[in-house]
Amino acid sequence: MALQVEDLEDQSKYRQILKIPYDELALFVLDYLRKKSGLMIFFWSVCIIILGIALTVRINISGYFLHRNVLFHSLLGLIVFPVLYIPFHELLHIIPYYLSGARNIRIGMDLKQYMFFVTAHRHVASPLQFRIVALVPFIVTGIAFLLLIFVLPGLWKWSLSLFLFVHTTMCAGDFALLNFYSLNKVKKIYTWDDVDEKIAYFYEELKKIKNLTTESHRGTRRKNTEE
Repeated sequence: MALQVEDLEDQSKYRQILKIPYDELALFVLDYLRKKSGLMIFFWSVCIIILGIALTVRINISGYFLHRNVLFHSLLGLIVFPVLYIPFHELLHIIPYYLSGARNIRIGMDLKQYMFFVTAHRHVASPLQFRIVALVPFIVTGIAFLLLIFVLPGLWKWSLSLFLFVHTTMCAGDFALLNFYSLNKVKKIYTWDDVDEKIAYFYEELKKIKNLTTESHRGTRRKNTEE
């Protein structure tokens, strides 16, 4: 049975480890993008590789193209396509949220922080559910547009490869949150949002810690008995 917000209030089993007001999300993202981990090395490496693919595509496109056509496709890839794709990116977050049982799903934006986000009001997400929700747009978009870059002709390869690079960098917020999980991988972390109050909560499950403490006490008792 799925956990409810009320379940996390049991302090014998769960402990709140982080509370993020939505107006501080940008600071949190920047902080965790800077924290070194294997996940961050992977993310920035993918960004560099996709940029390299885009430049390689442009260099190897055969044929002569007017400068205005090159500029047009550059603008498509860097600005137009990323803006138009935002609703589809958020939809790719919504689908796994819905499949995980969330129903009160909301889309938000904070133009001051240049952020768009999808959240589910008072829905408790397990570590696995959270990771799936965060990664689906990155994976699905990456695979789909790599295939399009391969099959489409001419400057479309250039504009779509630029778009894929921009979209990958747009996943930075998702990877910052995933990096928080990665750096706390010894903990089982559940999260839920109060969208009305604009706050995200993260809770650590204490069961394993409690069990380890119990085993330690048992070991101490056995040692004392033997002595």
